[in-house]
Amino acid sequence: MRVGCELGLVVTGASGSRLAAAFAELAAEHPDVGALHVVLSDGARLVIAQELGKDRATPHGFAAGLALSPAGREKVRTWAEADLTAPVASGSHLLRGVVVLPCSAATACSLAAGVSRGLGQRLGDIALKQRWPLLLGFRESPLSAIHLEALLTLTRAGAIVVPPIPAFYLGGDEMGRFVDHYCLRLFDLLGLPVTRPELRWRGVP
Repeated sequence: MRVGCELGLVVTGASGSRLAAAFAELAAEHPDVGALHVVLSDGARLVIAQELGKDRATPHGFAAGLALSPAGREKVRTWAEADLTAPVASGSHLLRGVVVLPCSAATACSLAAGVSRGLGQRLGDIALKQRWPLLLGFRESPLSAIHLEALLTLTRAGAIVVPPIPAFYLGGDEMGRFVDHYCLRLFDLLGLPVTRPELRWRGVP
């Protein structure tokens, strides 16, 4: 039986819960992923209640609302933000990478300062020290000098800042295409192949 890699998904209190849900669905169904560890910050639960519905605003509710096959659903493991005894709270639990999506300014600034408040930020801190891919879907605008300094510090430490910017060259007005394209870019950075040629730039005919 093939055992896939494990990923961490940290959802923070920035707007963009739909991005997190879409990534979780694609990751759980990916054949090379064996487990997806999901952590919701306290702020994320408030935002999710507004954007996805109150029934989704708990770790269990978030996972239960994902559109997954039975096999995909078995891969999703949720952890409480306060659970610092979770297996993923240690760098000895090997992950392929950690995705913080959406990533709030508060989370980015805490990680840049080396401060871990809760399991979600602990996952980000572990990724940096273990030199695992740490992808930050930074969701804030406009950016202050403090934000920019924090993102520069994180980039120098090895993180990759991947703001959810629309790929207008895809054309059309469907939000779903933008979300899928953004998730494709995340999988590329994690080294996990995704076959969606219609979402890639093919040049000008």
